[in-house]
Order: sequence, then structure tokens, then C-alpha cells
Amino acid sequence: MLQIRVFNQPDMSTRVRVRDDGKVSIPFLNDVVVVGLTPNQLAQQLQTRLKEFINAPVVTVSLEETRPFSISVIGEVTKAGVYVLPPGAGVLQALAAAGGLTQYASKDKIFVVRESPERARIRFEFGQLTQASGKAATFRLRLGDIVVVE
Repeated sequence: MLQIRVFNQPDMSTRVRVRDDGKVSIPFLNDVVVVGLTPNQLAQQLQTRLKEFINAPVVTVSLEETRPFSISVIGEVTKAGVYVLPPGAGVLQALAAAGGLTQYASKDKIFVVRESPERARIRFEFGQLTQASGKAATFRLRLGDIVVVE
């Protein structure tokens, strides 16, 4: 849930929920893509777009409420399925939610399939995940990601 305020423009200010497609509907601007943007980045983008309607708009965006997101975990895990994880969760948290790896799992063939912005298949090794080393230390899952264990 986002609160978007346009200074001295109460009719353009709104409280809006981000839809599953990563967009929000804003007065005068219609659908605006917000997924992947920080509140400051979104505010700057909105200020630029509102210049055709308002002289020197000042926009503030605040995140009022976050929602947990669902991640699919499939392959050689104890219990494949869709799991609700907190924002900022990593691959290890998704694997833990799925009950861990099976005895047949290949510990160097753990992948995250990411749809956007371009389809990617990101590889992890279990040792990196458990030691929080390399890219595993900072990698965060996003809405729509699928964790695959071969």
C-alpha cells in the first residue's frame, strides 16, 4: 500500500495498493509501473510526469504497508509448493520453508528462475547459501521467482 501525496493538490494525492502486475492507478497518469522502484525513485518519476499538469510538482511517496509474497519451490525438496515469505527473504529461507533438500538433490544445482525484467536462471550452491558467501549473501527473492532444486 502506497501513500502518494502531491503538495497542494489533494485531488491528485491518493492511497493506492500495488496490483499483481506491479502497477498502480494514479489520477491523471493512469497506470504507473512501480515494481522495482524505491519510494524516492517513484516520487521523482511522478514529478516528471506531472509537470504537464502542474507547474513544479512536489511529490512524496511513502510505503504504508507491505505484504508477504509467495515463492514457488520445486524439485528435490522435502515438500515442493508455494510458500509465503517475508519481504527480503533469500533462497535459503525458501528452501527451509520447503523442508530442505532431499537426499537426491544436487547441492550445486539450485536455481532461481526470474521472469522480469528479462528471463534469467540464477545458479546457487548450497555451501554458498549456508555460509552467506558470494552473491548468496545479498541476493533477495522477488515476487514471481521460482526456486528449482535439481
